[in-house]
Amino acid sequence: MIRNILGSLVALAGAASAVLSPFRDWYGGRTGQDYRVRDLFEGITATESGVLVSILLPFLFAALLVIAGVVLRSRIAVALAGLVVLGFTILWMVRQGQAAGSLTVGGDGAGLRVGVVNALAGGVLMLIGALLMRGRGRGARPRGRREREREPVEPYGAPPADQVDMWPPTQEPGMSTNTSPWPEPEVDPYTGPDPHDPRTRSYPQAPPPSARPGDPRDPVHPPRRPPER
Repeated sequence: MIRNILGSLVALAGAASAVLSPFRDWYGGRTGQDYRVRDLFEGITATESGVLVSILLPFLFAALLVIAGVVLRSRIAVALAGLVVLGFTILWMVRQGQAAGSLTVGGDGAGLRVGVVNALAGGVLMLIGALLMRGRGRGARPRGRREREREPVEPYGAPPADQVDMWPPTQEPGMSTNTSPWPEPEVDPYTGPDPHDPRTRSYPQAPPPSARPGDPRDPVHPPRRPPER
């Protein structure tokens, strides 16, 4: 956070220096706004230039790019603005050296003046500000699909207040109940095979007592006759 603030301040200071530089002397008593943008590509002439078509135009674009980069915390935008300022300034120095035969730095007003220094300093400050900025942190980025997938997902959500424990089972204490409004069917206890069902009989069954009244013998296991001697 501190690095973003410090880098933003340095970048804005560089943008201000670059925008103010065309209003100061650049070379031979001429200010930066006296040079047309087309002169940087076709050759410098003595023709005067308007403000909106002068070298101030790319510097204003760079300043707007710095402001957008500071708001969006984009290091690329701020660095691009610094390269624009340095690029146009160096291109002017090349064209001016071709027109004058050489570039000199003098105090009599015939050489490079403070306006060029301001432009170069502004471009360098923008690059330094881009290096100081940390850009958008992880907390500021919108969460992507992969980050959302990494979050632990509970198998079952918490039940509402009026349904403390419903199916599917949760971690709440208590017995789970069915959400169906109908009562659960009760299962009859197992009491063995049905004696009246022929499918479950594996041995002969005795007739009911009412069929043979008064017969004390066991119909299933009749008594054996004793062996003869």
